[in-house]
Amino acid sequence: MINEDLLQRQADTIRFLAADMVQEANSGHPGAPMGLADIVTVLSYHLKHNPKNPKWLNRDRLVFSGGHASSLIYSYYHLLGYDISLEDLKNFRKVGSKTPGHPEYNEVPGVEITTGPLGQGVANAVGFSLASKYSANVLNSESAKLIDHKVYCLCGDGDLEEGISYEACALAGHNKLDNLVLIYDSNNITIEGDTSVAWSEDVKLRFEAQGWKVFRIDGHDYNQIDLVFTQVNEKQDKPVLIIAQTTIAKGSANLEGSPHTHGAPLGEDEIRESKKRAGFNPDKKFFLPDDVKEQFLEAVSKGEHLEKQWGKLLLDLPLKEQNEALIALLNPNFDKIDWPSFEEGSGVASRDSNGKILNAIAKAIPGFVGGSADLGPSNKTVLNNMGDFPNGRNMHFGIREHAMGAITNAMNLYGTMMVYNATFFVFSDYLKPAVRIAALSGIRNFFIWTHDSIGVGEDGPTHQPIEQLSQFRAIPNFYTFRPADATENIECWKVALKLNAPSGFVLSRQKLDTLKDKRDFGEVSRGGYLVKKRDGATVTLIASGSELMPCLKAACHLEKAGIKANVASIPCYELFDEQSSEYKQNVINPNTKVLAVEASRGLEWYKFADEVLGMQSFGESGDANILFEKFGFTIKGIKQRVFDMVGKEYVETKINGCEI
Repeated sequence: MINEDLLQRQADTIRFLAADMVQEANSGHPGAPMGLADIVTVLSYHLKHNPKNPKWLNRDRLVFSGGHASSLIYSYYHLLGYDISLEDLKNFRKVGSKTPGHPEYNEVPGVEITTGPLGQGVANAVGFSLASKYSANVLNSESAKLIDHKVYCLCGDGDLEEGISYEACALAGHNKLDNLVLIYDSNNITIEGDTSVAWSEDVKLRFEAQGWKVFRIDGHDYNQIDLVFTQVNEKQDKPVLIIAQTTIAKGSANLEGSPHTHGAPLGEDEIRESKKRAGFNPDKKFFLPDDVKEQFLEAVSKGEHLEKQWGKLLLDLPLKEQNEALIALLNPNFDKIDWPSFEEGSGVASRDSNGKILNAIAKAIPGFVGGSADLGPSNKTVLNNMGDFPNGRNMHFGIREHAMGAITNAMNLYGTMMVYNATFFVFSDYLKPAVRIAALSGIRNFFIWTHDSIGVGEDGPTHQPIEQLSQFRAIPNFYTFRPADATENIECWKVALKLNAPSGFVLSRQKLDTLKDKRDFGEVSRGGYLVKKRDGATVTLIASGSELMPCLKAACHLEKAGIKANVASIPCYELFDEQSSEYKQNVINPNTKVLAVEASRGLEWYKFADEVLGMQSFGESGDANILFEKFGFTIKGIKQRVFDMVGKEYVETKINGCEI
């Protein structure tokens, strides 16, 4: 029998903590936290977690997709015993605090992933569930279930209106993710008023059509909430949606149900009156009743006991293979990778060399999995003879780029996996918000983007990425690799595997010549290096990807015409930009005229270059070689630009053989 009086005091404590936090900060979102207080209070009795070890592998994951409800998150975790103090609550939304306006991974104990952009948290929850399924498949036996937790996600109307949630939930239903529980805070309120102004679909039918089991409850009835959590903790055969009918700003004396409570403080007088009606002292702020505090803190002893039991299970594992499998998943050994080799002079598209690299990594790293947005054969991202997820390594995301990005963000944070995702580079636009969250959170996710330029050819400007390279290079803490050939691709991967940040691999459809292995590949970790240095050079050509080879050939022709040119490969602009001025000047001699050559918009190169030979349009439909000639990415086109830069009349040189 549940104690409704205690539950009410627990929920009201959360409500007023959240309201006080928003009022103290003079900004924030009190409505959703107050409306959800009853649900999270009851959930605390069902949640399997350890506040003293938020990284325990077999914990239930709790994702707050509506990150604007952060005052709920922080007050809740403070009460449960996580390392968030009362002083942290009072510093809500202040510079340098542990309690920022939206929850940030690595900044707030207990927060599983950064949320705020609506809908992404729903996809993150799907990702955590998918990761648990793969991990359970590798680690569990009939006698020892090392992975058997739930994934809970709190979301609202806005989350479900976003297209990413439809993408993710459809995939969850298809994969029968039976440990996933989505709690929908259905309060029928948006910033502009009632949800009916823009939304009228039947959410229950939508989710049932996607293969979900749906419950509908009163989100303020403790018995109904407790019963539904009890039911979902029983064995399910599909993901569960709980539609919880709630009232925004529940417990507010005069503003219950008002859209004005979504994103503004209630006001001192309203909070005082609300506390008074609930039997709380209206003069006390950030107040924690002793019985409430004691009840919530039971999560600490309960969590430590649960993790201790799990640790004992590890010690008593009947199968040595399970222990070895767990160690291998938790501690990937990159030294075991048998990297492929590529013959000098061979023509290999970087998407093809990348496919061989992915397979080499997967053979050595058991937690390395991934897939594509229905483009695996074109992206060359299929892991050969490794089966389909979750029993194998190949994931099938369907044409759901945004969800794919957010799902793999969560999978990479799960603790046992390294996950890549792939699509054509031009479609990276569809998942850019997930890339941004990965960068902001420092998630080591691997975004593979093929068909990287006008080299796409006949598919034309709708499929030819132009501005995308510049866009991703502008994102802080994100590293974009565009390798010039197969061997440089390997070196880029060696760097990316060790970064505590996400990476993008921008890869060609067309074949690229494999250069001579006389380069200092150790300097790929610095983002760029000199491939060819000439004494007395007056020009430096810098390039990435497919444009490096025509630069090398053009430099040889220029030398015959009396112009000496150094050539630098910059496979990772961001890493290069982080280097010391001394190193950068060693690669790009400041006493030379500098031309950057890239079949992209390339405006960022003006930081290092005097001129940029880049794209000024969206491309055109036609044979790739003809397009490269039309837009100037040829020996002749590069030479012409250099002659123009140095003020010399263009001279055509014909030479047999060229030392590049």
